Amino acid sequence: MLASGAQAAEVRIAVGSSGGPVSDAVVSLHGATPSTTRTATARMDQQHSAFVPGVLPVQAGAVVAFPNRDNIQHHVYSFSQPRQFEIPLYSGNKAAPIRFEKPGVVVVGCNIHDWMIGHIVVLDTPHFGKTTADGHLTLDVPPGRYTLRVWHVRGAGAPLERALVVPAAGTSATLQVALVPVQEQVRGNDRLRSLQEKFRQSKGTTP
Repeated sequence: MLASGAQAAEVRIAVGSSGGPVSDAVVSLHGATPSTTRTATARMDQQHSAFVPGVLPVQAGAVVAFPNRDNIQHHVYSFSQPRQFEIPLYSGNKAAPIRFEKPGVVVVGCNIHDWMIGHIVVLDTPHFGKTTADGHLTLDVPPGRYTLRVWHVRGAGAPLERALVVPAAGTSATLQVALVPVQEQVRGNDRLRSLQEKFRQSKGTTP
């Protein structure tokens, strides 16, 4: 959202890799002046024993609901430093929403269904979005100087980052990111195993 009277400039972004267009990449633009934290609402469903969406970008201060659309119970939790929380066995909309104040990536799991994993990307800017299936995204921002960042769940190494000047007429940016192959990610998902191990330790169930 732009301040009253501010003129928006269109930023057209394309994200790709050696394998072609990259979908579900979280792209954000960070200005020199820190953004004011705003309370917004978002939702990460549990549906067909999966988190939907699997990647959810929000601005710091957002409140996220976790409705259970399945006819079975889920037990949602996270041990990520930006926001640790636990929602014990529940179904429907009984669980209270969770507020996310600190920027960072929050990995979400389900204690009952080990394969369920989601990511909430908490950002300190209102200028962000997620690429579509063709790797494209358009953002409307005030003209100025920004740092452009790209995060992807399969990203190899630190998120891609580059300077971007946005003139009043708008601009475009094409970016290439390095991704971990899907097969390697499935075989060696250390992040998921670490999440499950931390949960078992917290409950005193580690063998």
